[in-house]
Amino acid sequence: MNAPFEGIGASVRRKEDLRFISGHGHYVDDMNRPNQLYAYIRRSDRAHAELRGIDTAAAQAAPGVAAVYTAADLAGIGGLPCGWQIHNKDGSPMAEPAHPVLASGKVRHVGDPVAVVVAATKQQAKDAAELLVIDYADLPAVASVTDAIKPGAAQLHEAAAGNVCYDWEIGDKGAVDAAFARAAKTVSLDLTNNRLIPNAMEPRAAIGDYDPTTGDHTLYTTSQNPHVIRLLMGAFVLQIPEHKLRVVAPDVGGGFGSKIYHYAEEAIVTWVAARLGRPVKWAAERNESFMSDAHGRDHVSTAELALDAEGHFLALRVHTLCNMGAYLSTFGPAVPTYLYATLLAGVYKTPAIHAEVKAVFTNTVPVDAYRGAGRPEASFLLERLVDVAARDTGMDRVEIRRRNFIPKDAFPYQTPVALQYDSGDYVSTLEAAMKHADWAGFPARRAAAKAKGRLRGIGMSTYLEACGIAPSKVVGSLGARAGLYEVANIRVHPTGSVTVFTGTHSHGQGHETTFAQLVADQLGVPFSQVEVVHGDTGKIPFGMGTYGSRSLAVGGSAMVKAVDKIVAKGRKIAAHLLEAAVEDVEFKDGKFTVAGTDRSKTLGEIALTAYVPHNYPIEELEPGLDETAFYDPKNFTYPGGCHVCEVEIDPETGVVSVVNFTAVDDVGRVINPMIVEGQVQGGVAQGIGQALLENAVYDKDGQLLSGSFMDYTMPRADNLPNITVGTESTLCTHNPLGVKGCGEVGAIGSPPAVINAVVDALSEFGVRHLDMPASPQKIWSIIQGAPRMAAE
Repeated sequence: MNAPFEGIGASVRRKEDLRFISGHGHYVDDMNRPNQLYAYIRRSDRAHAELRGIDTAAAQAAPGVAAVYTAADLAGIGGLPCGWQIHNKDGSPMAEPAHPVLASGKVRHVGDPVAVVVAATKQQAKDAAELLVIDYADLPAVASVTDAIKPGAAQLHEAAAGNVCYDWEIGDKGAVDAAFARAAKTVSLDLTNNRLIPNAMEPRAAIGDYDPTTGDHTLYTTSQNPHVIRLLMGAFVLQIPEHKLRVVAPDVGGGFGSKIYHYAEEAIVTWVAARLGRPVKWAAERNESFMSDAHGRDHVSTAELALDAEGHFLALRVHTLCNMGAYLSTFGPAVPTYLYATLLAGVYKTPAIHAEVKAVFTNTVPVDAYRGAGRPEASFLLERLVDVAARDTGMDRVEIRRRNFIPKDAFPYQTPVALQYDSGDYVSTLEAAMKHADWAGFPARRAAAKAKGRLRGIGMSTYLEACGIAPSKVVGSLGARAGLYEVANIRVHPTGSVTVFTGTHSHGQGHETTFAQLVADQLGVPFSQVEVVHGDTGKIPFGMGTYGSRSLAVGGSAMVKAVDKIVAKGRKIAAHLLEAAVEDVEFKDGKFTVAGTDRSKTLGEIALTAYVPHNYPIEELEPGLDETAFYDPKNFTYPGGCHVCEVEIDPETGVVSVVNFTAVDDVGRVINPMIVEGQVQGGVAQGIGQALLENAVYDKDGQLLSGSFMDYTMPRADNLPNITVGTESTLCTHNPLGVKGCGEVGAIGSPPAVINAVVDALSEFGVRHLDMPASPQKIWSIIQGAPRMAAE
């Protein structure tokens, strides 16, 4: 009986899931080191205040307390670094204020860490932290970007005049202005992309350990990129040589971007462990995560579109205020610039685009990448604007998109905002999505809903995103302070089994399965004989981690390069054993064969020969079968697609029900269809959450009003329909796998599709636009004609 196919294209069950569903996952908070202490962070309850002093005497005398530290104790260490520098319109660098590990002189947001208490138990540390007497002098606070840039607004940092981090632009302003001057029709839209709070299933945690006999530091942390944490913390914060700092990220229970960044707690436990000579553990409580994990989104924009008399797009003009929060997070400055404004062309052949982005500091939690990172903000703006343009011009929503799509034969396509797309077929994804969603049958469903007293609407988005941010040379010129390549090490063992060491990291994506499929397919070995290792700087040569849907496009491509080296060496060994020319040796399905003959050697035989080199070309080759490869992409990859959402609204309550959702995406070559479907469904769930439910709310004084699950509404199973997922793939032309990425497409395409459907359902009330989230209160107010109507 033949074994089932488990290579590229097979829906293989995730091998890691047995570990997780049986309770054998290994997370940081499951770990406890011998003689371990516990840290608790006392955080500011003020949004903005002078920090005049901290009386630690009572806390230090509390039961079980080993130490209490404030900023004064950490005076010799560096602040948290920012990994991306943006330049202003005039070429000057952005304002980059210091980001201390513990607040010094001032606190700038609720949740700003002020002191750390270390004790024998977590409860003792927490109780002692309550005994700290902190002398604050309250200052005026600004929580919104519009308030922060008003004349006379409270200033967060001396280094950032007017609270502006940078004022940046991209595109040809002159060409855009000229296009607007000759346009037959112009459309304008003001919109807000609501602030979100990531809520991974596993809260962040960290354990610092120190070996005084060797001077080695170890940090166990909930991170998406251990090597980046080692680089930032070792080089810029604690000044620890990299060979003396090991960072381990075991199983990570979700990240969605929030676990990319270097956080203060990682530096704190590493520093304290060395100071006290004992391991120190910190684990966030959920309410602590709400005010310490980096938030996402939070844009206020005005978008304008110029069209000719036939509805062709002539130009796009965008002005965006983006919230940086109180400090710059690791990659925060890049999100509203090179991950947002460069995507404003979308899938359309708009000839001229100009965008201005002003980044603003506020007394709120720092803002950084959250699933999609800039691309959801761009897609929401563009797809809402296109729907409004269709409404205002009387065009059909589908036709206006078709008329402006980049044609299939136009690739490679250079956009007016820096990016060059390599492949795509936007008509195919549109048509497939409309067919799966039964777009043509919607009028009948709307009529049936109306007969039951319900409002029914349908909406679509035709989106595009950029993944696998690259290449290093280009992003370096744009302000990145790190390379964006990836590393893979492939080790074929003497028996023919394989271990893959990758610099990417899995936090729910199924890497242990997908990468094993990839390598098994390439080397012709059984899927069960491939093990994937990640998350430990002590084992992996190097790596840049997982974010921006880069793991397969960049990490997988590095694996292909490493496999190519394995095969190249194997061909030489086989040629020696088979007494043939290297050029005559072919490799297929795990066998090296002399072309035109039946003489062959299996990969296992070659591996054994490489490790037991009794009959071996030792003058030409080193023993062993172990290869490392670095892959630096030539370009982004560009997934895209069409999402269709259908909703019903109860006019008595304003509650929106998503009754149907269809996602047809072009993610390039699909390695595991089941995993792709799961990734898309998860992203759609988060997109529906943003569109209808989630909203981080601060009051005018900077207090977080949505600081728990009592006030911050997460999507639940009963908020979601069955989600139909399909793929219409065009291959990426510049990586060896032809893959594009699928981890974020669901969260990018879904929010505008949902809001477009809601606006369609409310069309009889004259609604032109509705900002997210489309809460029952907003919708009920519109239906009732309340004066506080939340629409234009």
